[in-house]
Amino acid sequence: MDGPIVAVVADSAAALDPTLAAQLGVVTVPMGLEVGGKPVAEADMPLEELVRHLDDGIQTSAPPPGAFVEAIEQALAGGADSAVVLTVGANLSSTYESAAVAANVAGEGRRVVVIDTGTAAGGEGLVVLAAAQAAAAGASLEGVEHRARLAAEHVRLVAAVEELKYLVRGGRLSAAAARAGEHIGVRPAFELRQGRVHPLRPSFSSEGAFDQILGQWRKSVVEGADLHVAALHAMRGDDAAALLDKVRAEVEPVTALVGTFGPVMVAHTGPGVIGLAWWWETPEPS
Repeated sequence: MDGPIVAVVADSAAALDPTLAAQLGVVTVPMGLEVGGKPVAEADMPLEELVRHLDDGIQTSAPPPGAFVEAIEQALAGGADSAVVLTVGANLSSTYESAAVAANVAGEGRRVVVIDTGTAAGGEGLVVLAAAQAAAAGASLEGVEHRARLAAEHVRLVAAVEELKYLVRGGRLSAAAARAGEHIGVRPAFELRQGRVHPLRPSFSSEGAFDQILGQWRKSVVEGADLHVAALHAMRGDDAAALLDKVRAEVEPVTALVGTFGPVMVAHTGPGVIGLAWWWETPEPS
C-alpha cells in the first residue's frame, strides 16, 4: 500500500500552515468561531481580519463530535489502517472530549487513538508535526503514538502579551490590575506546559519580553538533543523571524518554522502576542 499506514488528524488550534498540513497529510478539524454572535468559518477569517473584529466580540468553541467523525473517516479513506487524533489541551478546551466521542463511532473497526497534547498553538503544532513525520516514515500506530506523546510531554510554549484588555475580557485579569499594568507598561508573560498555564515574571517593554522568552528557552537547553522550535506571533512576523534567528545563532534546529497564533489564542490575548514553542528530542537507547 502506498502512503502512511497511520492517518493523523488535528484540530485547528494547532495553527499549522494549511500548505504544510496538506504536505504532511494532516486532516484539520476547524474550531468553532463566532464574530459578533455570528458563526464564521476560520478559513474565511484571516488573522488581520479577526483582529479588526476583536471589539465586536469573539467566541471560540470545540468542534462537535460529528466534525471529528467526518475528519477521521476522510483521513482513513486514503488507505490508512488506523488514525491518531491530536487535540488542544483538555484543560483549555472540551475538544479532547469531542474527539474521544468521535473516535468511538468512526473508523469502521479500525483503531483510532486520541491524544491530549496538553498545549496549543505552536506547541500543539510541533506535536502534530512529530506525529505526522513518524507516520510519513512508515511507523506503526504504536510508533506514531509514542512519538506524539514524547513530544507532548516535553514541548513548552512561552509567550508575552502586548495588551492587557483582552485578558480582562477573558476573566484572566482584573480591570484594576490591567489599569495598573498599562500605567507602568507591563507585558504579561506565561508558559503553557503539560496542560497548565503558568504566569511568568512580567516584562516592562517589548524588548524585555523578547529577552525573557529567549531566556526561558536558553535555560532549557539539552546538550546533544535535537531541537524542534516554532516562533509564533500575531501580526508581528518580523519580530517572530528575529526571535527564530536568535535561536539559530546558538543552536541549529532540526525543525524550525515561523507561524501565527490562531483565532483561539488571539481571541484571548489580542494582537501583538509573540512566543516560542520548542522541545528537545534526545536519542533513544538502541
